[in-house]
Amino acid sequence: MIRLPRLGHNPLSGVPPVTEALDEPDGLLAVGGDLHPLRLLDAYRRGIFPWYSEGQPILWWSPDPRLVVPTDGVRLSRRTRRALRGSGWRIVADRDFDAVVSACAEPRRDGGGTWITPAMRVGYAHLHQLGHAHSIEVLDRAGELVGGLYGVAIGRMFFGESMFSAAAGGSKAALAGLCLRLRQWGWPWLDGQVDSAHLRVMGGMQVPRARFVERITGLCSQPGAEGDWPERFGEVDAEQL
Repeated sequence: MIRLPRLGHNPLSGVPPVTEALDEPDGLLAVGGDLHPLRLLDAYRRGIFPWYSEGQPILWWSPDPRLVVPTDGVRLSRRTRRALRGSGWRIVADRDFDAVVSACAEPRRDGGGTWITPAMRVGYAHLHQLGHAHSIEVLDRAGELVGGLYGVAIGRMFFGESMFSAAAGGSKAALAGLCLRLRQWGWPWLDGQVDSAHLRVMGGMQVPRARFVERITGLCSQPGAEGDWPERFGEVDAEQL
């Protein structure tokens, strides 16, 4: 029987060091606590994130290795680039955080559920209000949302949480547009959390957890971009990707 550290209600109490995470299931570190903004920010700075399903207690993870996307290494297929050149799509930020999270929370087409519980939505909405959680929206010519993603920004590090497509290529455009901006700002990595064939195809790579934590410790301590992003991010024309 697995015995995990159980977190209390004090958001400043933190979580155990990542070196105590289990090998199986990979990266499971602690249980319980809450999604208070201070706890969430502390966890992300240390390479830890919450991931659980409705009806479960909050589970905290730090897998090894970690999947990251270098912002200067995003790959799009020729087919995707051709489609984006004629799409008329624009990539913007923080125009409708709630709509992006809602779209990401929709049950998957394969019949799977969603891990974006009501409590998760409230927790990340609080981070958004504090200027740390951000949404990336892909808009078509009519201004309709065709794809997007959301995540957490601390210092010069962006921790991706979830993405969605309402039209073919929507999530790819969101990721590529975000990485373009992050690269221009001098942010080298986007955290993809767990291994993903989709992100690997787009340039994601696995790095040992120890290296990941060491790198993000420095990145998170640097001046970042807190606050709303609509003006700072501007617009990225999908034809630029």
